[in-house]
Parts: sequence; C-alpha cells; structure tokens
Amino acid sequence: MALNGTWKIDRNENYEKFMEAMGVNIMKRKLGAHDNLKITIQQDGNKFTVTESSNFRNIDIEFTLGVSFEYSLADGTELSGSWNMEGNKLVGTFTRKDNGKVLKACREIVGGELVQTYVYEGVEAKRIFKRA
Repeated sequence: MALNGTWKIDRNENYEKFMEAMGVNIMKRKLGAHDNLKITIQQDGNKFTVTESSNFRNIDIEFTLGVSFEYSLADGTELSGSWNMEGNKLVGTFTRKDNGKVLKACREIVGGELVQTYVYEGVEAKRIFKRA
C-alpha cells in the first residue's frame, strides 16, 4: 500500500488551534507543534503496525481494520476507536474517554506526501509528512 514506509513531519496547518480545541495547554501546544514526529507504517492485509517517534515519546501501535482498540495521545488523552479503509484513505473514528467527544482522523497520500487530517469539535488541522 502507498502508506507503507517512513514519513517525517514537514509542516502543520492549524495544528495549534486543533490542540487548543482538544484542551492541550499552551506549553504542550508549543512543544507539540515542533515534535519532529516520524511515523513508520507497515500494512499486512488488514493488520497495521505504526511506529511513532518524536521528541516526547516512541510508541508502537498495532491495529486491525474495523477492530476497536485503545490509544493514548502524546498529551495523555485516552481514546477508543478504530481505523477503516475508505478507498485509498485510512479513516479513523475515536471517542475520548474523558468527555465522550469524537475525534476523526484521516491518512492519505496527496502529491507524494502523507497528509494526516484531524477534526475535533469542528476544528480541522493537517500534518503533512514527506518520505524519510
């Protein structure tokens, strides 16, 4: 699949505003906007392994399409949800455990870049990655 490989953050669009909507404090927002995130994605059929490496943490996430799992964001926010394929897009729907609100996420290849789009409480942000 086109998503397979290692991707390094290149730029963000509206990411600090998104983090603010998520309730992330100003210090963590400033740090989060410059986290040097690197993502490695490996797909084997319906199973995915995603390794996230940043200035703040390294984590391996394994999931199967359509199967709910639990995940914690870098700021400690706990979520439950699943990823599914919609065409060439990896689309995730996650519910926050603390307030029951929904976070939508999408990963897709656009012009040779990995674009991650997040939507929370009407605020949309994008993180754009280049192949490492």
